[in-house]
Amino acid sequence: MLTNLSIRDVVLIEALDLSLHTGFTALTGETGAGKSILLDSLGLALGERASAGLVRSGADEARVTASFDVPLAHPAYPLLAEQGIATEPGEPLMLRRIISKEGRSRAWINDQAVGITLMRRIAVTLVEIQGQHEQMGLADSSTHRGLLDAYGVSPSLLTAVTRAYANWHKLSAELSAARKALQEAAREEDWLRHTVAELTTLAPQPGEEDLLAQQRHALQQAERRGEAISAALSELNPRDRRNSGPAAALRGASRALQRLLPAPTSPDSGPDPLEARTTEALAALESAENALAEAETLLSRLADESEANPRLLEDAEERLFTLRAAARKHDVTVDDLPGLLEQLSSRLTALESGATHLEALQNAVQEARTAYEDAGARLSTAREKAARKLEQAVTKELKPIKLERARFLVDIAPLPPEQWSAQGMEQLTFLIAANPGQPPGPLAKVASGGELSRLMLALKLVLAEQSAIGTIVFDEIDAGVGGATAAAIGERLHRLAARSVQVLAVTHSPQVAASADAHLRIGKIVRNGNTATHAAPLSAEERQEEIARMLAGDTITDAARAAAASLLGQKND
Repeated sequence: MLTNLSIRDVVLIEALDLSLHTGFTALTGETGAGKSILLDSLGLALGERASAGLVRSGADEARVTASFDVPLAHPAYPLLAEQGIATEPGEPLMLRRIISKEGRSRAWINDQAVGITLMRRIAVTLVEIQGQHEQMGLADSSTHRGLLDAYGVSPSLLTAVTRAYANWHKLSAELSAARKALQEAAREEDWLRHTVAELTTLAPQPGEEDLLAQQRHALQQAERRGEAISAALSELNPRDRRNSGPAAALRGASRALQRLLPAPTSPDSGPDPLEARTTEALAALESAENALAEAETLLSRLADESEANPRLLEDAEERLFTLRAAARKHDVTVDDLPGLLEQLSSRLTALESGATHLEALQNAVQEARTAYEDAGARLSTAREKAARKLEQAVTKELKPIKLERARFLVDIAPLPPEQWSAQGMEQLTFLIAANPGQPPGPLAKVASGGELSRLMLALKLVLAEQSAIGTIVFDEIDAGVGGATAAAIGERLHRLAARSVQVLAVTHSPQVAASADAHLRIGKIVRNGNTATHAAPLSAEERQEEIARMLAGDTITDAARAAAASLLGQKND
């Protein structure tokens, strides 16, 4: 429900703060007092079109804030959650709008900036306005099917149709995809068979590229090691006869030095210093020969242990290059080749067994459609019964509010199969024939403003418990009627408010005003040469005086006061 309405600088309203309560509140005042401005201000907070003309003269901007108290299960919360707007349980829902004097508009919900479209989506879940010039809510035919279902259709029937449609829709999508895949596969059958055979022969394995690259690197390293060892051995023992190598050089040096040693002499001869040094040199050469032989032995052993296999390297490189060429050919990575083979094999299998699978899917789709049609037919029957029941209930409410000649009808029109949905196989529209002989038509197009508002009241009385909207505004619902009809309207507004719906009614009828639970009087005052609209709640005495004014006009008589007291007394009774 609407709990507070704060208005700043809208046309004649300089500053106005209204606290509203549950039940039925009447808004009265002399013609031109500003009742329409009040509704226009509320409309701004509900996302209606704004213009610079709404900004009070001399002000920079107009501001309106509407606060609502809504239950946690209200449909506004999921809409806000979809947009990432946080709401605290128990906190009021606040819609705020600012219009600059240049006509620019900004909107907020709970102090978070939003677009006007979202504000309107939220507003239509909170407030419904029935007026002389514009209708919101029940006049929208898109809501009629849901309202009738909530009024008189079992939820289990709706659930059955929704599930049957979802299953039919899912299987139909699978059938469509299978047909498309089969058609595509048939167009490329030769290519598929050739490619699958080629990739099957290649037999790519997951991770094979990395494994081959590592193997190739290891074999290349082994080959380089073997080449280095062979080069070292060839230096020690060259095959070229012109190059004797270090071993032969050492042996030749030893033979040359041995010629320097003298023949054995007599024991009496003294030591020869040259001979001693020659012997040392020969010993060094012998040691070098031994070290060289040891080095050659070690290198030969290392060569045997590190012998590279050129064939293995060649095979690894050939496999790696073949895989990479296949990947380039199919515009994928090497790691994607196994998946590509699986995908193409599946397509080929689908092509080979597609007809059988397609036939099975077609049968499943037909069975699902039959199940949906059966559920839809049961729902249609239930809707037909609920429609007749709703027509009778609304018709019962029409006579007391001077619509006894009107006929309310629920039109149930079958939809073509392509328009069937999870909501069923028919479109529902509420129609009205305002006068005998007049063909029924849509609510908003056939009835006059006052007739439509009264019709909406009758509908609301019957459907009040099926709507989540907590606030309904009636703008001059009593236009063109009076006496007993106005009293009947007031009684029904009061009865509607008693059903947990907040009702606000702008009225010129004393009978309607006397039926209200609370009363706001809207008037104009002149302050410092400027005219301003104000609104104030009325006490019991003030309320009697206001209703007397509505009865008598400018001159309030004792008889008018007595009549006002009588009307208020009837309401209290």
